[in-house]
Amino acid sequence: MTHRTPAWIAVAAICALAGTSRCAVAESDADAAPTLTSVTSPVADPLVGADGLEHLVPELANNAYRLQPGERPYEHRLSVTPGYGKLGSERLFALRVAYNPNTWLGYEASIEHNPGEAVHAVLHTLNVVLRHPFPGRFQPYVTGGYGMITVHPGRSLNADPVSKNLLSYGGGIEVYIRSDLAIRGDMQRATVFGRERDRDGVVVYDYLQQTIGLCFYRSIAP
Repeated sequence: MTHRTPAWIAVAAICALAGTSRCAVAESDADAAPTLTSVTSPVADPLVGADGLEHLVPELANNAYRLQPGERPYEHRLSVTPGYGKLGSERLFALRVAYNPNTWLGYEASIEHNPGEAVHAVLHTLNVVLRHPFPGRFQPYVTGGYGMITVHPGRSLNADPVSKNLLSYGGGIEVYIRSDLAIRGDMQRATVFGRERDRDGVVVYDYLQQTIGLCFYRSIAP
């Protein structure tokens, strides 16, 4: 009995030491455990606009008047251009509608009215528009086509309307305000073929057309 007592005491002392070390390890693990943080949604970057591009100036992040980089897209786009200008020295009101099947070619139908006191004229033309798209806001083009001009005498003249063939050719430039809106300046030469009484052959009349208007663009799915 006296020989076993020290052994039991030794075993009890070892267990006590083991329990103490486990508690110390548990406390150190608890201290080292990472704390949970709340998950928050990402904050929108004020420098990134709706187009996904990063802007150096925060005010331009959502600027609708900023153009996308690269060449202006024309393929499968429809444009409508109301305009005002001159036919010779007289007023001219114009409406042009164009469709671009690809980037460099467009088909444009126009109707134009030249009001006057003695007579007034209506022009109908179908033109081809050729261009090479460039980056930036300024987009030049050339145009040419065929049409008809109908001259209507005023009430003071007892005469029937007269229709004559015409060829139109010229060019212009578009200045983009935003991706779907541009200011369009156009200058064309209208060559009218007709006849005069008591005169043989074809008589040619040249008129200078100058118009300016707003060009509205809209994409059309092919």
